[in-house]
Amino acid sequence: MRTFPLSRRAVLAGTAAAAAVATLPVLQGRAQAAVPAAGGAYRWRNAVQGGTGFVTGVLFHPTVRGLAYARTDIGGAYRWDDRTDRWIPLTDHIGWDDWNLLGVEAMAVDPAHPNRLYLALGTYAQSWAGNGAVLRSEDRGATWKRTDLTVKLGANEDGRGCGERLLVDPRDSDTLWLGTRHDGLLKSTDRGATWKAVSFPATPSATGQGITLLVAAGRSVYAGWGDSDGTSANLYRTADGTTWKAVPGQPAGTAAKVPVRAAYDRHTCELYVTYANAPGPNGQSDGSVHKLRTTTGKWTEVTPVKPGGTTADGSTDSFGYGGVAVDARRPGTVVVSTNNRWAEIDTVFRSTDGGRTWTSLKDRAVFDVSETPYLKWGGDDPKFGWWIQAVGLDPFDSEHIVYGTGATLYGTRDLRNWAPQIRGLEEASIRQLISPPAGEAHLISGSGDIGVMYHERLTASPSRGMASNPVFGTSTGLALAAAKPSYVVRAGWGDHGNGAWSNDGGKTWEPFKAQPAIAKDAPGPIATNADGSVLLWSFAHWDGTTYPAHRSADNGATWTEVTSYPKGAAPVADPVDPKRFYAFDTATGTLHASTDGGMTFTARATGLNSGDTEFRLVAAPGRSGDLWLSLKWNGLYRSTDGGATFTKVGSCWASYTLGFGKAAEGASYPAVYMVGSTETITAVYRSDDEAKTWTRINDDQHQWGWIGAAITGDPRVYGRVYIATNGRGVQYGEPA
Repeated sequence: MRTFPLSRRAVLAGTAAAAAVATLPVLQGRAQAAVPAAGGAYRWRNAVQGGTGFVTGVLFHPTVRGLAYARTDIGGAYRWDDRTDRWIPLTDHIGWDDWNLLGVEAMAVDPAHPNRLYLALGTYAQSWAGNGAVLRSEDRGATWKRTDLTVKLGANEDGRGCGERLLVDPRDSDTLWLGTRHDGLLKSTDRGATWKAVSFPATPSATGQGITLLVAAGRSVYAGWGDSDGTSANLYRTADGTTWKAVPGQPAGTAAKVPVRAAYDRHTCELYVTYANAPGPNGQSDGSVHKLRTTTGKWTEVTPVKPGGTTADGSTDSFGYGGVAVDARRPGTVVVSTNNRWAEIDTVFRSTDGGRTWTSLKDRAVFDVSETPYLKWGGDDPKFGWWIQAVGLDPFDSEHIVYGTGATLYGTRDLRNWAPQIRGLEEASIRQLISPPAGEAHLISGSGDIGVMYHERLTASPSRGMASNPVFGTSTGLALAAAKPSYVVRAGWGDHGNGAWSNDGGKTWEPFKAQPAIAKDAPGPIATNADGSVLLWSFAHWDGTTYPAHRSADNGATWTEVTSYPKGAAPVADPVDPKRFYAFDTATGTLHASTDGGMTFTARATGLNSGDTEFRLVAAPGRSGDLWLSLKWNGLYRSTDGGATFTKVGSCWASYTLGFGKAAEGASYPAVYMVGSTETITAVYRSDDEAKTWTRINDDQHQWGWIGAAITGDPRVYGRVYIATNGRGVQYGEPA
């Protein structure tokens, strides 16, 4: 995932599925439960960024004030704690082998039993991903029971903002329904413990959306079907829990092709449905909103603004409709959101008369993002949002509305003033970590979608927001000069340049004066030597194509191709000798080294494991030629002669990523931190004796799925470690 350049949320929206396959971790076996070793107790927290991910669903409990849940595409589920105004993560216990379950396809609550919560988990429905699972809780997600499914779910695929696809039957709390993408409709009669496929009128396919939503309307259940051609039925109903029939008179055409979400007004007996011509969040260009009076069967179109108009710049105002919620206290009051409206910017519409007239809440919105400045995206002001498919309306407060975007969750209590309602919810996909040996920040992070952040404090979102000049979407490289830590460089996907440097430790940035032509299409990892006098930039496209690396000795003003460098390899600078660089060629299993400042490279150790682009090479701080090589389940190797030879470390059998921190008191070697396996479980370990022995420092409640991208200790604080997660931001731990 370190080399995966596109937005992780846009991966499967188009044709990039192959890239996702190439960068997902290959897992061996199944982890077994374990507890930290003696002396390894740690306290774990998020380094606060403030959201940074796609909130795909928000669900207020209909009968309990202040109780709400949120789901994300790759970062698990959360419960709102109204006493502290924070989201509580509910799925951090999901471990390494179950990484595919950290995406939440759908969630459901039981109106009659407030403590019950259900989650349908499964990030990808592709052949290379594992099957989904259902978690069920009797204590609001504090503890869980799990049922593994025989079908796949797709919380990070197209349609992930649809739903909810999971529902407690309104007539029987023991009965649950689960709509799948490719396997039809499932039903449970024992509160989610077991599931069986049931008859449904529409036929699923191996590539379609299948059932996009399930919603209760009185004692009936309605199901949306995402694979209609716009003329065939896409909304079905059952009144007896057995027989499903197409709803008569339903809208047709491109603007009503895919039912995205639905909400029922029990006061007026009206079901509101949002539609689009594609499931979203990308690819929508048309849409509509309709309501059905369930007592008479009458349909009425209530679309606030029809797509297809002309924008101020003359382009087409294309978009679909996404979220919808009704006011439980005020009949006829409903909110809906646009989605994929890039030119005019998405909005939330509100109606108090059953959809006859609408007000755009964007038009008078006042935003306060002082708590999460990155939402300005390097500009002066935040925008209302994008990818708005999750909308919630508090059943106990008619002016409390929340909506999810591709980066946060906004909330209002007065329909005018908005601020992120995101405390505790962290969903960034972290790619790189640096803990500088000096300076204000103890952490600099590189992420998917939000570039690089300079963390002055770990307990607050960085005051400078994301690094700008230029702004990156996804960061592909981040490095500092070991002997000159004020000098930092970064690389990534940006519209106004793909590389930048900083002379103040990462607070402010300047773009390179020039960059190799290939940098725009294939920015990759970047390194700077010990004194910051040389840059080495590697290039690799998301489709796996690699290109020659380039070198600069004038701070990026000019670049020269390095023909002897292994294409696509991640450069590693020697932390002591500015003339030395290293690179591990994962294609051939060969360690290459340079002793002339990166101008030429020669092969050294050969015959190491090859074929996996996620093998990782790191250099121990303060030592020249001390290299550690993580080869996943092939083991951990070390070289003390600059890569001429490597010796296998016998204390662990698997190593995925490794880093260093301040040495223990009385120790002469830095603390070593590793995500790997010493026995059966893949976990987080620390060694204070050069990897002779290891102590597990995470526990079964803090696993975070796949954590193989990066790990580093703090060079100034013994015991503190930072972990890159794929969907739960930066986790940092300290001895308890």
